[in-house]
Amino acid sequence: MIDIGTPAPDFELATDGGGKVRLSELLGSKAVLYFYPKDDTPACTTEALDFSSRLAEFEAAGTMIIGVSPDSAGKHDRFKKKHGLAIRLAADPDGAMLRAYGVWQEKSMFGRHYMGVVRTTLLIDAAGRVARVWEHVKVAGHVDEVLAAARAL
Repeated sequence: MIDIGTPAPDFELATDGGGKVRLSELLGSKAVLYFYPKDDTPACTTEALDFSSRLAEFEAAGTMIIGVSPDSAGKHDRFKKKHGLAIRLAADPDGAMLRAYGVWQEKSMFGRHYMGVVRTTLLIDAAGRVARVWEHVKVAGHVDEVLAAARAL
């Protein structure tokens, strides 16, 4: 996992809608990078809906929101359309960014071990440094906490 105060690793990822996003392009404003396992699953959908519903408040706090998962940009397009999501979703199917940010880890479910995304959120300051990290995120109430931190930064 990345330490608070360190520069966030730069990345370039495809996004929904045929776009691209690079961390270096976000410098000068704050950014929330939230990492989630898979589009269109219950907790991931709730988290995306929660961030979407508060997007205007994050924007008022000078903060962009980018969700990142190993799903493809095309899958992100379908996910956004199905649920009316307003946030930008970035695709990391080869997992390079997920590994660089330390969120691709061994997980365990029902005695089975596998590699996957550990639900994590980072708040990046306007200089590109990690300001806050939330690991093993529980979705309920999480967006409120991230918004309060973005406002205070």
